[in-house]
Amino acid sequence: MIGTDVVRRNENFLQVVRSYYQLTKPRIIPLLLITTAASMWIASEGEVDSFRLFITLLGGTLAAASAQVMNCIYDRDIDYEMLRTRARPIPSGRVQSRHALIFALVLAVISFSLFLVYINLLSGLLAMSGIAFYMLVYTHFLKRNTPQNIVIGGAAGSIPPLVGWAAVTGDLSWAPWILFAIIFLWTPPHFWALALMIKDDYAQVNVPMMPVIEGEESTVRQIWWYTLLVIPCTFLLVYPVGASGWLYGVMALFLGAIFIKKTWLLKQNPLDKDMAKSLFKFSILYLMLLCTAMVVDSLPFTHQLFTAMVNFVG
Repeated sequence: MIGTDVVRRNENFLQVVRSYYQLTKPRIIPLLLITTAASMWIASEGEVDSFRLFITLLGGTLAAASAQVMNCIYDRDIDYEMLRTRARPIPSGRVQSRHALIFALVLAVISFSLFLVYINLLSGLLAMSGIAFYMLVYTHFLKRNTPQNIVIGGAAGSIPPLVGWAAVTGDLSWAPWILFAIIFLWTPPHFWALALMIKDDYAQVNVPMMPVIEGEESTVRQIWWYTLLVIPCTFLLVYPVGASGWLYGVMALFLGAIFIKKTWLLKQNPLDKDMAKSLFKFSILYLMLLCTAMVVDSLPFTHQLFTAMVNFVG
């Protein structure tokens, strides 16, 4: 493999810490934690135990970090070939693959131990299944072999809400699976918008992302259809499940309308990378605000306010 391990040393301790921190791809993790937290708030009906929340988010952070480090090890060859990623810790030689693997395993062990000791076995097993699915199914089998890689592989990023729900209740009901479905259907529009922006990079290293194999127009059509699927799915939390209420429903409608508009504009201009970038950025904001609405909607204060408003009008 190209760029397996380049011999180069960090200059000081802080640079070593920074290199290992970069291996975890920290910018990806907050979005996973937001979906975990939202699930916990809904499951606890707005009254989350702070210690349980802290341990669950810490364990989730370590599990996600472990998966990203393993991904960096596996993809070190294509990271070396792309100028955009050649400066990453492993292809640049600042971290050796064997050391990165030890780091990833330590993170996974600590994560599972935290869940097992302080939360419950189910949440720990779900967190570990996220790592396994991301590495074995997405990174190993799908990423380099099929343009549908992110569709199936998106299940890995959909697991955090299951972890959060299990951490509160010890089991899984319909609501966390709807949260799973929302993120699963949200992932293709989100990731393919990014893929449209960096299509040439994927083509350079022969990674069969959708825009590379089927072109921009086909990719944008599929982004459109997945957007039309995810928006109705968000309302299932309101009806028939009843896990969220009116405030979340209004926010889901508002955000969904903007999402559809941005996707429609991209559909009319599939070669416009600025529109793809706009959709990509909004997709992140969409999920963050949607989860925030879930949290606020679950709070007892919100329910009391709604009841007071109904009584006042009545």
